[in-house]
Amino acid sequence: MFGMDWLTPDVLSAFFQVLMIDIVLAGDNAIVVGMAAAGLPKDQRAKVILIGIAAATVLRIVFALMTTQLLQIVGLLFAGGILLLWVSWKMWRELRADHARTQAAANAALDRADGDIDDPATHTAPEAPRKSFGQAALQIVLADVSMSLDNVLAVAGAARDHPNVLIVGLVLSVAFMGLAATFIANLLSRYRWIAYVGLVIILYVALAMMYQGGQELVAFAETRSG
Repeated sequence: MFGMDWLTPDVLSAFFQVLMIDIVLAGDNAIVVGMAAAGLPKDQRAKVILIGIAAATVLRIVFALMTTQLLQIVGLLFAGGILLLWVSWKMWRELRADHARTQAAANAALDRADGDIDDPATHTAPEAPRKSFGQAALQIVLADVSMSLDNVLAVAGAARDHPNVLIVGLVLSVAFMGLAATFIANLLSRYRWIAYVGLVIILYVALAMMYQGGQELVAFAETRSG
């Protein structure tokens, strides 16, 4: 199953793309889980995070089993590329918004240091009401449905014609979520350039899927018209 074929440039390139996709999307998924769990009491956070990891694991397995068959359907690869293109745009907006918030916080700190803000306490946002355990769990599961599908589609697109890479990608995805999600989220927050590298790779995979899917659609249309 795993042999010298893994040393070919084509397989290594697919593996690198899968690895970067897993790192970025696992970190993104971890941020969603962390935000949903943040509104809960401390003793409930671990439980709801465990629910999120378990849901993500099950959904990734289910979607992977379905995707390996569904990717053979004409037009689905093109649709998956459009979905990933939307994800890329959404992640780009999130990265820019995060940068804007960081810049605003830095400017506010400078204003306070210069004495332009007399009472910083008056600028503190009111504390958000706490959510229930069920609300947080539902929010995480719904986010997992979308993000797990995005992850599997991206990995399947990058690992196309390399089923071994697809299997490794699924294992890595679960491992990143289960063992290193918090670390990845902190890493992406500290070194934002990693998120941009991953974003470029996801965009490349999306465009490649759309190109290949478009060729399949054209070939299918020509076959039907002929």
